[in-house]
Amino acid sequence: MNGETVKNMMRPTSVLMRRQDGAALIVSLMMLIVVLILSIALATVSLQGEKASRSDRDRQIALMAAEAALKDAEMDIDPQVALANGRANLFDPTSNLYFEAGCASGDGNVYQGLCLPSLAGQTPVWFIANIASDDSSSPSVKFGRFTGQTMVTGKGSFPAKLPRYIIEAVQDLEAGRKADEQTKYIFRITAIGFGANPDTQVVLQSFYRKAERS
Repeated sequence: MNGETVKNMMRPTSVLMRRQDGAALIVSLMMLIVVLILSIALATVSLQGEKASRSDRDRQIALMAAEAALKDAEMDIDPQVALANGRANLFDPTSNLYFEAGCASGDGNVYQGLCLPSLAGQTPVWFIANIASDDSSSPSVKFGRFTGQTMVTGKGSFPAKLPRYIIEAVQDLEAGRKADEQTKYIFRITAIGFGANPDTQVVLQSFYRKAERS
């Protein structure tokens, strides 16, 4: 067997090895691509989950702030103790003289946030009024203005700003009343709370019936 014969016998083996190396490289690249795609997908899911968690937490902050504003409005209407800056005398269940069509506005107005409800068939006042506004001409009352309560805002997991509310005098349609009885009123409170992100907002409503003082 001469040298030429040996070379001819080795050539097919060398070509096969090169083909196998090439195939292994392609398979490795495909596996790397698959791993990369899976990693990107997992990272995306993780980020979406974190974003959803932050949004839910922010909504909970806004919800608690709105609930606090409802309680603050109830204290405004019917404080358990006399308040130096209070206006409980304005909430007479048999009179709505202090309530304006639309809403009384302005931080310097003692009647701020007191509203007569819209007529039947019209858009509700609480829907029209910009209760989220916190400028000096706002129709809504900021938390603590007439009750002296305080709330931390603008830090970490606290609301970005104070919650606000308006109060409407609504005719009390209590069952069993006589036609000749004096009209009585209950109070519809609409409150808005903000999350750590001020764009996260929750609006709540409640009705409060103030007992008549003897």
